[in-house]
Amino acid sequence: MGYPMAGHLKNAGFDVCVYNRTTSKAEQWQQQYSGNVAATPAQAALNADIVIMCVGNDNDVRSVVYGEAGVLATVAPGAVLIDHTTASAELARELAAACAKIGVQFFDAPVSGGQLGAQNGQLTIMMGGAEDAMVIVEPVLKCYARSMRLLGAHGAGQLAKMVNQICIAGVVQGLAEGLHFAQKAGLDAKAVLDVISKGAAQSWQMENRGYTMVDGQFDFGFAVDWMRKDLGITLDEARKNGAQLPLTALVDQFYAEVQALGANRQDTSSLIRRLK
Repeated sequence: MGYPMAGHLKNAGFDVCVYNRTTSKAEQWQQQYSGNVAATPAQAALNADIVIMCVGNDNDVRSVVYGEAGVLATVAPGAVLIDHTTASAELARELAAACAKIGVQFFDAPVSGGQLGAQNGQLTIMMGGAEDAMVIVEPVLKCYARSMRLLGAHGAGQLAKMVNQICIAGVVQGLAEGLHFAQKAGLDAKAVLDVISKGAAQSWQMENRGYTMVDGQFDFGFAVDWMRKDLGITLDEARKNGAQLPLTALVDQFYAEVQALGANRQDTSSLIRRLK
């Protein structure tokens, strides 16, 4: 997702330097957008006013932040570090503390909207951090986001993303069961979708994934492996704060079954596969 996001920044006229752990991806981006490429995170952060990260999980974030080659080795006081990774709220607070020690502002800012949202510049950003720094980052984030909101102190963005994933998991499971029922009942599932999408059952998942679920097309979108990572973070947080998430825990188990079917890198809508 970082590839098109960085592209939007370059197209908006910002001076962009990218780093990717897969060098070929950074070189491809450079050829497409004529931007700068760094050999390390530290080199990418050097002299930057704003540093933006979007990687996989907590350990990935730490690998590009800490150490001699990490972002914090070179980022200057007064700069802002934004993390778009979906990670733990605990990590967000850890990074905020590390940044504060060197005079750097930090936002945990996970995104929703998937690959298509990144490509179209239509992401939604949930943020945790200091309100007075929003004026600095808003013009930048607007290059690839249709909506952003500061929801509280550091960690609030990650907690809000957990809410997002809880809701998505339940909706996808309901959609999978509904389509499975329609097919078992001998109905034209696509015709049913066309009707019920005009009523109270309508959802983003139905509009964007319902028809492809009927066709058995799953080679796009947000991967099952990443959803399981996100649900694992969510369930761990729930154990800490006492929230009861029985449906989320059940859907997480269902996704484990889908992984066992070999759908690790398929879209989360592949949840319907376990019903067939």
